[in-house]
Amino acid sequence: MSECWDSSIKDELQMVEEEIRRSIRSEQPILTEICEYVISSGGKRMRSGVTLLSYLANGGRETDDVVKIAAAFEMIHSATLIHDDINDRSEMRRGRPSAYKRFGLQQALVGGDFLFVKAFAIGGFFDEEIVGLVADACTAIAESEIVQFEKEGQIAPLDVYLRIIEGKTARPIMAGARIGAYLAKAGPDRIHAMGEYGLNIGMAFQIVDDILDIIGKQGSLGKPLMVDFHEGKATLPLIQAMEDPKVGPRLSKLFRKKRKTNADIEEASALIAMTDTVERARQRAKGYAERALAALEGVQDSGHKQGLIRLATMVVERDY
Repeated sequence: MSECWDSSIKDELQMVEEEIRRSIRSEQPILTEICEYVISSGGKRMRSGVTLLSYLANGGRETDDVVKIAAAFEMIHSATLIHDDINDRSEMRRGRPSAYKRFGLQQALVGGDFLFVKAFAIGGFFDEEIVGLVADACTAIAESEIVQFEKEGQIAPLDVYLRIIEGKTARPIMAGARIGAYLAKAGPDRIHAMGEYGLNIGMAFQIVDDILDIIGKQGSLGKPLMVDFHEGKATLPLIQAMEDPKVGPRLSKLFRKKRKTNADIEEASALIAMTDTVERARQRAKGYAERALAALEGVQDSGHKQGLIRLATMVVERDY
């Protein structure tokens, strides 16, 4: 059996979990309950994992600070998931009701805000460079969400789609990778290279996520298929399929419908299957993963570097 990408940081990831749970304690038990509900729902912990691996692969030793930053990134990510589900009206997240369906809209909103505040309480202990990188990542998330909302129901151009996924997924991972190298006292070129690794891994990850929304296994994903199509989000495989001369016109008409029936979803899925869009999208994801690997060329070989390499493979080959 091949080694997992995070096998060299199991202890550190456990420390991240402990840091998160310490940070989300509140005098209002409902806030802690909401946060624990979201945090414990699973997830790949890729954002914290990349931050840790970047630090350790670049010679970092003492892990107290990088564990705190890694925890902050996971808390920010969890906060965005709460808010995303509200904006998208998504009722399921990782196989169970989303936070707003479980706790109510108002309490879930406050729970997401609470996670953001607690994350920045951690980040605020660090220097201006790190605070700036975290703030820039959060700004990118917010701005990309606005663009995505504005383009909902529209067949967005490819460059708009790429800008959205860079902001909401890739930029936060890039920030974690840069901060990891920065805390390890790597030089400017190495910090930049690690940022390029994180950026490209994030782009590949989101493209594969969008592929799995179409062809994944519903049980593994913990949510229905074709959610992006149903919500009017033009992802890479959908954009490419709608450009197909044979199925594109009909698929585009279905995509633009404000109220889509189950029959519409089934027809759209069948039309997409008649194209090569999934394979083309996966090839683009592989291209980003290859650029991520190229960014690691100057990093000395170690178990932690191998973890970063294995992550690049996992991102494009995963089926969940």
